[in-house]
Amino acid sequence: MLDGRDGTNRGDTANSQLSARNDLDAVRAWLSNYADTKTTFDSYRKEAERLLLWAVVQLGKPLSSLTHEDLLLFRAFVVNPQPVDRWVSASGGKYSRGDARWRPFNGPLSPASQRQAHTILNGMFTWLVDAGYLRGNPMALLRGRGKRATPRVTRYLSIALWDEVKAFVGQLPQDTAVQQAYHARCRWLTTLFYLQGIRISEVAAGKMGHFSRRLGADGRDQWWLDILGKGDRERIVPASPELIAELARYRQANGLPPLPGRTDDTPLVIPFRGKHRCMSRSALHDAIKSVFGNAADWLRACGPEFADRADELDRASAHWLRHTSGSHQADGGVDLRTVRDNLGHVSLNTTSLYLHEEEDKRHRETVKRHRMNWEAQPSPAPRSGKNDS
Repeated sequence: MLDGRDGTNRGDTANSQLSARNDLDAVRAWLSNYADTKTTFDSYRKEAERLLLWAVVQLGKPLSSLTHEDLLLFRAFVVNPQPVDRWVSASGGKYSRGDARWRPFNGPLSPASQRQAHTILNGMFTWLVDAGYLRGNPMALLRGRGKRATPRVTRYLSIALWDEVKAFVGQLPQDTAVQQAYHARCRWLTTLFYLQGIRISEVAAGKMGHFSRRLGADGRDQWWLDILGKGDRERIVPASPELIAELARYRQANGLPPLPGRTDDTPLVIPFRGKHRCMSRSALHDAIKSVFGNAADWLRACGPEFADRADELDRASAHWLRHTSGSHQADGGVDLRTVRDNLGHVSLNTTSLYLHEEEDKRHRETVKRHRMNWEAQPSPAPRSGKNDS
């Protein structure tokens, strides 16, 4: 049966620690461990769902009958899901599962997404084995495709390209109410993500009442932003006077008092419709991509010499802004421990990936001092014509 109750890899039912009698219920039991963390739950459910659907639809087998050879086929499948009309969204858009346009994939998985899927599914199989639902983990037999260590974060905007983004936002027209609203959002989005360096999920869940004010040792007001971050770790991020001024500007553009109170449930980024409804992660992602995409078009209109910079902006996303924030802080001389705490990293090893200035200096020194100098060579002396041997 395709529900897995008679799967060839099923464990001894008498010794199972799960009440689940089929694959779907067993996967749901595994997912229930992550129900309190929406982003993790959604990510894990997506990967499990893809494998379950592929096994049943493509192979005609339940999850609990999959073998090592089957998973090799699945690893090749995610690189090129076929047939496309069955598995891949026609527009690359994200639709709810009840929508006829919904598909498990938006396109082939990138190498990073393939590694993530492998890690998640391996963890799922391990858990099902530990629970006694499965006898063995067929994914453990797959040879891991090692990833070369990346010495530096690369998905970030240089200071020069970041200046181009700010210039684009600054020149946006504000003649109509719609244009004014769009300009206000673009300015606040780029300011919030850059100055605070927070994740898109943290912005999606954030409220303006999470800003708080306290008195510093010097007797001056200090503003902070309370964040519930990855792994439900709480942290507070300094909010500079510049950020608070931009917050007041953004709130006033939306008809709100300049500063929020602790009970203010206005989202950190206000939707154009329904001011007290938090925007989803995908909506925020699209909003940032819109800023970068429009900035790229603006750069291309400036001349062909801007094409490479425009192409880089087209690739950028909200997470690039987090990397940009960390990189500019680290290269600007901010203590790495401060950057670590601001970004919510557990280890300084992660934060050190944001240091780029030393590489820039190494490049400048190498180019300047290590040369062939062909042009500086003297002309060869004329040969005498005699046999020098």
